[in-house]
Amino acid sequence: MLKRISDRVASAEMTVAALLAGAVTLLVLLNIVTRAMGQAIYWVDELAIYCMVWMTFISTSAILKKRRGVAVTILTDQLPAALRRWLTVFSDLMILGFALALFVLCWRWYSPLALMQAGFDFQAFQAETFNFMYAENTNTLGIKKFWVWLVLPVFSLSLGIHALLNLFDSLSGSQQTMTGEPT
Repeated sequence: MLKRISDRVASAEMTVAALLAGAVTLLVLLNIVTRAMGQAIYWVDELAIYCMVWMTFISTSAILKKRRGVAVTILTDQLPAALRRWLTVFSDLMILGFALALFVLCWRWYSPLALMQAGFDFQAFQAETFNFMYAENTNTLGIKKFWVWLVLPVFSLSLGIHALLNLFDSLSGSQQTMTGEPT
């Protein structure tokens, strides 16, 4: 079941990342054209940056699921298979630990329970917690920044799912752990 969930999440991530890459391209082209015409649209740069940030986090999660990240393997290629396997387990544990730590930090930062206790009243939430994350607007788009930052908890959840599956695969000695390809 975890494999099915991870595969579906990764498929959705790659689709969203491709759409965001297309959006970045179109936004940059729009910016070039409107500036050349002397009619620059001032919020296009900021939206392109946010699309690129989301694309980066979302695609990183899918890439780490497939074990396709950049790696220097000159040393590990020389090690015995058993030691390589344990280094893969260690790597999977580190990624899972990072995902969990990031999720905990996001949970504390977003404080959903405190927000619920405040009745979703942002002013009361800020007065109680001195957390102003829900109040700050983006520079030119004017949307609340917490919508932009929402990529972090999304990333931590999806990365955690993928890392957990990779860890199970590594511990079971699956061929996928060494090659990144399913057997």
